[in-house]
Amino acid sequence: MKKRSLWLSAAAALIVAAALAGCGKTSYFAGRTLPPSGLLNRVLISIDNANALNKGALAFVDAFYDIRGSYNNKTASYPISGYSGAQPVSIQNMPEEQKGAVYSSTDGFLAVVNYATEAITGGNVRGLSGIYTSVFITRDQGYVFGTNPTGQIFTALDNGTGAGANFSLPGAYRVSVSPVGTSALVFAQNSNYAYYPRELTTAQGINYSGGPTTWPKAAIDCEPQTAPTWCLFQVQSPDHVDATGNAYGAPLAFDRPIKAVFSGDGSTAYVLNCGPECGGTTASIMQLPVAPMIFRAGQASGNLPTSTALASSTVAVSGGASNALVASSTIYIVGQQPQQVQGQTLFGGNLTIFNAQNNTVSKPISISDGQPGTNSRMILADDNTLWIGMIKCNNGVRAATGLPYGCLTMFNTATNSVTLVEPYQGDATGIASVTNLHKVYTAEGGQVYIHSTVDGSSIDNQYVTVTGTAYDVAYMDGISDYNNTVY
Repeated sequence: MKKRSLWLSAAAALIVAAALAGCGKTSYFAGRTLPPSGLLNRVLISIDNANALNKGALAFVDAFYDIRGSYNNKTASYPISGYSGAQPVSIQNMPEEQKGAVYSSTDGFLAVVNYATEAITGGNVRGLSGIYTSVFITRDQGYVFGTNPTGQIFTALDNGTGAGANFSLPGAYRVSVSPVGTSALVFAQNSNYAYYPRELTTAQGINYSGGPTTWPKAAIDCEPQTAPTWCLFQVQSPDHVDATGNAYGAPLAFDRPIKAVFSGDGSTAYVLNCGPECGGTTASIMQLPVAPMIFRAGQASGNLPTSTALASSTVAVSGGASNALVASSTIYIVGQQPQQVQGQTLFGGNLTIFNAQNNTVSKPISISDGQPGTNSRMILADDNTLWIGMIKCNNGVRAATGLPYGCLTMFNTATNSVTLVEPYQGDATGIASVTNLHKVYTAEGGQVYIHSTVDGSSIDNQYVTVTGTAYDVAYMDGISDYNNTVY
């Protein structure tokens, strides 16, 4: 679209917005509040080194016209007011709640962005301490969970009261929280075990107030230790039941578990065993019932599977398993597979399609390579496309063998085929699906790019580039919370 046409179209859109405001209409689809900017298709960008103070910033752009300011330059840019974090590396996008949670890895700042007001809600989420490699807030903003490997702790917080606990967990590295906000699974580096937190009722707190000897048998830590309100449990086989009805037994063994994704109804957790790319033996996907691991006080029910039952629900994934995305009964699994190339071991990226109804997997499909054991970015977009972003893609099999080795892959879910492996332009650290507009925004090599979902072609990005380093992007006006790359 030519610039003159773009400006005329933008002017028309603003006239319509003004007319709606004049008629007293202050909301748009799904009852959401019309924001102060008047923009209805906003992409949020997290930016490091955005100013002379080396602080980070949050800005958003008009993703309908792909411009950072208004058409007439009266508004040069659109910042999120009140933000002052450093190195904002991830955006947990929650458009249904008109919220986003931005985590800054330098100062440990977790800020909640109010999409309706385009400003920060309050300050840093209270109770977080230190630098976390993985941090999530539930969609209702009721609970916050994080892993801090330096401090060797896992944090569970009730965001409403500020009450919570820092559990001792050596190597605590990643936490996966169910989108429905009922369960959290915790993983440690170089470990074959998994853990989950549970809030205790007052009655249970009294029962367990005698210290470690009176804690639930499967608990590895309870806090406070003499009057616990939370416990961290190891995922164990239900061979026995203690006096209060908690099942316990031998720890269930995984194979370098790295993440869990959840079924749409939240009833099943699919644990990804990273296997060889994380120093283990076999990559696979394993199914766990969520009900025994619900963290809200008094709501957990049922038992975890026995070792035999867990083994029978385990499906090997030869292409690797370090990230996944659930789409109804289809789960797209991404991982790295070790290969011998030119006398050295390199890793090749693969996508495997898992059918959760019959527990079968496809053959691995070659995609962008990436750094083993790291969380790739995955999102579904228009035109039956799945977009996958990697980091360190220039160190894999593709680069060594002369194949296209960019960090961004476009996959067609209708034909189950790779339609684009983009030329290399740096780590792909963020992807936002601008639904119904047939485009995705990406953060690659520290800059913002735009791609068509029709054919993968590049769209002019000159009016949305940023000063500083772009780490992540999120579509603030997405239809649902599944427009997200962090769950």
